[in-house]
Amino acid sequence: MKNLILGFSTILFLTSCCSEENSYQPVTPTDSFAELNLPDQPFNYENQSIPSYISKDNTLGSNPITNAGATLGRVLFYDTKLSVDNSISCASCHIQEHAFSDLENVSKGINDNLTPKHSMRLVNIRFSNDGRVRWDKSANTIEDQMTLPIKDEKEMGFSGENGMPSFDDLIIKMKATEYYSSLFTSAFGDDTITEDRIQKALAQFVRSIQSFDSKYDIGRAQVNDDLTDFPNFTDDENAGKRLFIQDFEWVEDSHTVTDVPGDPGGTFNVAKRTVGGFNCATCHQPPEFNIDPNSLNNAFVRPASNNPNAPSDIHNTRSPSLRDLIKADKESLNGGMFHSGQAHFLQDIFGHYEFRRLDETDNPNLDPRLRRVSPSTGENIALLMNSTVQERQQINAFLSTLTGSDVYTNEKWSDPFIKN
Repeated sequence: MKNLILGFSTILFLTSCCSEENSYQPVTPTDSFAELNLPDQPFNYENQSIPSYISKDNTLGSNPITNAGATLGRVLFYDTKLSVDNSISCASCHIQEHAFSDLENVSKGINDNLTPKHSMRLVNIRFSNDGRVRWDKSANTIEDQMTLPIKDEKEMGFSGENGMPSFDDLIIKMKATEYYSSLFTSAFGDDTITEDRIQKALAQFVRSIQSFDSKYDIGRAQVNDDLTDFPNFTDDENAGKRLFIQDFEWVEDSHTVTDVPGDPGGTFNVAKRTVGGFNCATCHQPPEFNIDPNSLNNAFVRPASNNPNAPSDIHNTRSPSLRDLIKADKESLNGGMFHSGQAHFLQDIFGHYEFRRLDETDNPNLDPRLRRVSPSTGENIALLMNSTVQERQQINAFLSTLTGSDVYTNEKWSDPFIKN
């Protein structure tokens, strides 16, 4: 194994701007030294096995995954030196044992600052035709996203604003770090460090994080389509799969709300589901279970818990893949759901979609699949999914089949630093 022991007191010296001359004061190191432990031969990132039924891929032609590039990306992903005080890395908020998400509703940045939204799961982020990321799709590519947290004043700090060091200062810091010269040379042919190269290496590593060893994958490989019963599924798992995929029939009816906390109540005309599935797959598209690129807001507009007085947020239209949403114990989740991370149980999801008051004045960005048109008035009316306890249990059973095992422990995606 290639081991590099690095004294932090000698290489971490360019971290915070303190004068017009752009001079720096050393920070207190978080560890006295760290050992970078990489294999003599790189892990296989560029030729991983991908099932034949997986067709979507947002990898850019200008940035294919390479073993050397993803290895550099792995080091960058786990290196706390990419934050101004050497305390935070990408992996601080995207944790391998939680499918590269965070159990906290919102994550901590430098100086215990809180991020504005939940840390999205990264598993299988590659397998979508839409490369836009962030909850509001404000990053056009995964590459664009990779350095946004680094340049955020509250997350990793290299903003270049309000007296904080700039991204150029980070590059100076990295040039003074022994191992980056050889890693950049291996990945790009020379040791020049640029933001573009950092973005590309991190994106290669993040795209390499994949999970295709689930019970679902074993079953899907044995049939020709998703609607066919999988021979390895239980009756409830197959029933849950049908509920997830199939559309439903409905009738217009009235629905009275009387006992929902925070809701003033009332009686509404609704599109009441009478038979069929829940049509989840129209947005969360199998077999990748990525979000439909044309999806709009899902009616969850509550601000994050650390900023409860913020206005409703109607611009969240991106979600991670549903693969590895649920942990292998089939009980707990790999972090909260929705952009605020405030839904901690699947029953919270069922509750959200069971009935949601329709207020298109307050939310003009609502996805049209979450409403129907009244035959009697021609107006939009809300859905009432009218689900049973058994159906919810069956959906839960099916979603549990999307969880794999390798992604949680595989060394190729683990922390390469040994702290001493």
